[in-house]
Amino acid sequence: MAGFKWIASRVATGLLLSGACLAMPTPGVSTTAGVPVARSASIEQPNVDFQLQFVQELIANATEAEESQLGAKKRSLLGSLLCNQASDLVVNLGYAKYQGYSNSATGLNYWKGIRYAAPPIGDLRWKAPRFPTPESGLPVRHADSFGPACPQAYPAVPGVPFIPGNEDCLFLNVYAPAGASNLPVLVWIHGGGYGFGDGTLDMTDIINANNKGFVVVSIQYRLGAFGFLASKELRENGVVNAGILDQAFALAWIKLYVCQFGGDPFSVTISGESAGASSVMYHGLAVDGGLGSLLFDKSIAASPYLPFQYKFDASVPTSKYYAFSTASGCPSTGDVLGCLRGKDTAVLQQANFDVTQASTYGYWAFYPVTDNVYITSLPSGQLTGKRVNGKKLLVGANANEGPLFVPPAINTEADVAWWLTQEFPNLSSTQLNSILAANPNSAPTGPTAPRFETNGLTGPNAMQVSGGANGQQQRANNIHAEATFVCPAYWMADAYTSNTKSAYLYQWSVPFAWHGTDVAAYFGPVTENLGNDIVLAFRKIWGNFVTTGNPSVSNTVTWPVWSESSPKLVNLNQTGGVEYNFTTQWGVPVKQYKAPGQQAAISIAPADTWEGGRGSRCDFYLGLAPSIPA
Repeated sequence: MAGFKWIASRVATGLLLSGACLAMPTPGVSTTAGVPVARSASIEQPNVDFQLQFVQELIANATEAEESQLGAKKRSLLGSLLCNQASDLVVNLGYAKYQGYSNSATGLNYWKGIRYAAPPIGDLRWKAPRFPTPESGLPVRHADSFGPACPQAYPAVPGVPFIPGNEDCLFLNVYAPAGASNLPVLVWIHGGGYGFGDGTLDMTDIINANNKGFVVVSIQYRLGAFGFLASKELRENGVVNAGILDQAFALAWIKLYVCQFGGDPFSVTISGESAGASSVMYHGLAVDGGLGSLLFDKSIAASPYLPFQYKFDASVPTSKYYAFSTASGCPSTGDVLGCLRGKDTAVLQQANFDVTQASTYGYWAFYPVTDNVYITSLPSGQLTGKRVNGKKLLVGANANEGPLFVPPAINTEADVAWWLTQEFPNLSSTQLNSILAANPNSAPTGPTAPRFETNGLTGPNAMQVSGGANGQQQRANNIHAEATFVCPAYWMADAYTSNTKSAYLYQWSVPFAWHGTDVAAYFGPVTENLGNDIVLAFRKIWGNFVTTGNPSVSNTVTWPVWSESSPKLVNLNQTGGVEYNFTTQWGVPVKQYKAPGQQAAISIAPADTWEGGRGSRCDFYLGLAPSIPA
């Protein structure tokens, strides 16, 4: 059903060393990570739990791949899995062959637009990803251009455009140093609120800033209604969280094939920003934290996005399901899913956009849900219980996460109170009032009042002022920032505190550090407010974590491991430079600083007392999380 039936017979192409090859799964049932695992590839039948079947096959085949790779290591004279690139840069995936290309200027080899799953169109819509049908004769395809982006939808903000995409979008890209051999692997999962984005960011600069020390794989996955539509009918006749399952399938693909690109399948770091970081969190929570290091051993989560998470058949995702059906010209009773699977893609894409734009300001219509198999519980509770996959975590947030998602016309406390009813529709009036009490600020928004960046330690704090807002506007901005991005980062760090796990937490503070501006630092293209020092430092922080598991950068600070009893964060900022005005997307002028004179300013700070007691506020939001739900 999910296509893993192809893995066993095709994985040999990634393990030509020592003749290593996976045998076809043998009949019978075993248990892995608490999930009964069918050891034979299944044929799609009625009354099958497709969600469970996919996860069973993913676990079974990834486990067999790992066992074969371990066997190959033992048989090697060098005691390691010899993962090298072919001299002609041709990779044989069993279902297709792709030829990469070299760039002598960068010293890297590239493979773009590699199909990792069959096109999820027509009858394959809202079904689990599966391997493509093998091409007759396996002609060699040139992997020199990105695959098309998935259907897109911006958040509910007035005036955003409709941007069409292509449902045939399950492609990935590989960036590897020339002659790479057994290098660690960094996987990039793009952000975009689970509604837009693609996998086309150039990974050249971060690899070269780290002495060509690792391979990067960037992936695409189904978005919006195509990836996150949910209802009881859909769960019984397909899969929910299709976009998350695409990502999991891509991680299994990497486990199987990254060796051909010179990557080490036993050293994989998954990373992402915003919804990409949220995805990293979900893979960390997958199967109730029972996967261990099967798919990855390290994680990087930049601004982990955690708005709402309902059960797949709850009233909210169900109402969105029928709203999408109606907007697509399908019924609200009977075989809704069959109708949707038969619709033209242009109709579905317009419906995806329309339903999203009818959502609350700054939100999307479709998010991951509790599916009872891959995602089994609310993140807040599971993180508290420390039931997580992987061993090490680098996690952080930006100084000004909120304003991109908050209406830019909040002037009074009454405005904040009304906005909170929209922001948290499931909370009671008592709970909403408690949010106001936990974020005290009596000052009105003042157009001419001072705006400046706080230092996090003394004086005014983020509840009161920033470089982009003050008064009640800043109060709302900070509430959204902490409840949706910052505190989930704290909770994730807490989850990786044990004898076998560790976490490191940071804040990105280079003005104006609004949501998403950090991506320009570690990947580029570099914006003029970023000095060379801080860009190089941030890239090396990522690189050191990927290659060693410790993000500390020489000649700066020794990064403290996160501790629940005495939590410390690293503040990434810069000083100096020439002041200039920059106008944000929401029309507010902010101060930034450009060359010459920019210098990195990296320091250690207490995380609990940061910004007027952020630790206690994160504990407060953790108490509200079951009601949000998050």
